[in-house]
Amino acid sequence: MWIVSKYLITAALVVLISEVAKRNQSLGALIAALPVVTVLTLIWLQLEHQPANRIATHAWLTFWYVLPTLPMFLSFPWLMGRLGFWPSLTLSAALTSVCFFVVSLLLKRFGISIA
Repeated sequence: MWIVSKYLITAALVVLISEVAKRNQSLGALIAALPVVTVLTLIWLQLEHQPANRIATHAWLTFWYVLPTLPMFLSFPWLMGRLGFWPSLTLSAALTSVCFFVVSLLLKRFGISIA
């Protein structure tokens, strides 16, 4: 029952964001930009009695994984006006993959491993 509850709450969140975005783009974007999924994940981990260091590590790694996704939010709107939705999404996802690789290499030089 616990896993079903987690699925339902998480799915409801995604549906809520998409419904709000249909009515108010700014509010939908604001809600989507909030680290709601991460906070929800941290709550799930706590309620499942995961060790504090595991929860803290999740938050730490999430920070580093957010950084390479940021260029996608700039490239997608620019590309969509030129190429349409699917090609823009594909190219933005590819850019994100490249950014993940580059960030991973850069962090490794500073002794930070995210893999």
